[in-house]
Amino acid sequence: MRVIIIGAGTGGMCLAHGLRRAGIEVAVHERDRTRTTGLHGYRVGISPNGARALKACLDPELFATFVATTAGPYDTLAMLTERYRTLLTMSFDDLPHTSGGPEDREHNVSRMTLRQVLFTGMEDVIAFDRRFTHYEQHPDGRVTAFFENGSEHADRGSSDTGDLLVGADGAGSRVRRQYLPHATHTETGLVAIGGKTLLTERSEALLPEPVQNGFGMYFDRRGQFGITHVMRMPWGTSTGVGVNERELVDRWPGLRFDNTTDYVSWGFTTSRTVAPADLLERTDADLVALAGELSAGWDPRWLELIATSDPGAAVALSIRTADPVPAWTPSTVTMVGDAIHTMTPGRGAGANTALRDARELRDRLVRVRDGELSLLAAIGEYEGLMRRYSSLAVRESLEFMNDNGTARRPVIGPLSVLAQRTGMRLVDRIPPAKRRMARGFQKVRDSELV
Repeated sequence: MRVIIIGAGTGGMCLAHGLRRAGIEVAVHERDRTRTTGLHGYRVGISPNGARALKACLDPELFATFVATTAGPYDTLAMLTERYRTLLTMSFDDLPHTSGGPEDREHNVSRMTLRQVLFTGMEDVIAFDRRFTHYEQHPDGRVTAFFENGSEHADRGSSDTGDLLVGADGAGSRVRRQYLPHATHTETGLVAIGGKTLLTERSEALLPEPVQNGFGMYFDRRGQFGITHVMRMPWGTSTGVGVNERELVDRWPGLRFDNTTDYVSWGFTTSRTVAPADLLERTDADLVALAGELSAGWDPRWLELIATSDPGAAVALSIRTADPVPAWTPSTVTMVGDAIHTMTPGRGAGANTALRDARELRDRLVRVRDGELSLLAAIGEYEGLMRRYSSLAVRESLEFMNDNGTARRPVIGPLSVLAQRTGMRLVDRIPPAKRRMARGFQKVRDSELV
């Protein structure tokens, strides 16, 4: 059996490791040698779902490397007003976990570091500079992927044939557009700006005390909200797996792709009706300044945190979500991650759901290898399960990040904001209610809680 994976992102590479460990031939085709989107310089939270998948698919030594290169754990999750008044706090020790092992805990990691870990030892598996165009399925059940070749692998030909094609090529998946053209996305009405500020004594003091070693969520009276993540890296900047590729450092100086320096990752989300129409076209210092303008009236410390951030690290996003898709007939083409279930970042479940996809698909392909399942039966079983847990993650992620405009409506708006803040303060005072909230918050991040 030969498996072709389109895309060397988190889900695709986790799957590739799992298949290779299982003795299944695998080839990964990746469009970009280096990542040119600012998001790859940012923090990603790996939940128990993701950590279990990584442990199952990676060699033990490489999984240990992943654990060793994650940032320090958080103490606290806090929800606050835009003026830094605390609404609710939860200790990360109170979040539900099944055990204390690294595969059952939360991990904070730089996306670039995770990418470097997942590329380790896979040089003969990944072909870069390979732009997928389309595929063809053959009468014998095999499938061929076609590419617009770049210069690096012109000698490898413009196609690759295998028994299974896996689309792991992200929200704009060309595999999905050909295979399931009716699988569409919907705009949530929200746009976001992200940035990074070097962590110093001064910038740490710009954060509310409860989240100086944790995760902060900030809500204002217009329905806008912000987040902060404090990333304290456990290694130095001169050696180790965290050191950047020289080309990245040369092309993007500053913190944009720096995965070795302590920093505060911040994000600000607002409605398209509030933001200027050209927000997604703005970059660098202009984007940082816009984040400050949109959060005018917030605590002065928040405004300074934004103003002192690295302009080259600023990134703008449109928040989209996948529309429900009826079940389809399994074939020799399937998908993992954002390619099939794009979700908002509202629950931090996107990368973790992709990792779970990788594990579930790997497990079933191992059963094909062992003669326990036919290939189509394995794909059907994987896709049926994947649709169930991913639909929950998409739905819950959308509930947290969807612009309904209520907060900006006269009379109803102020009342809704008051009700939201009163509810959080009440939950903060009732331990059983806080535990239920923590469990709900973690549900889509830990499948053993569902």
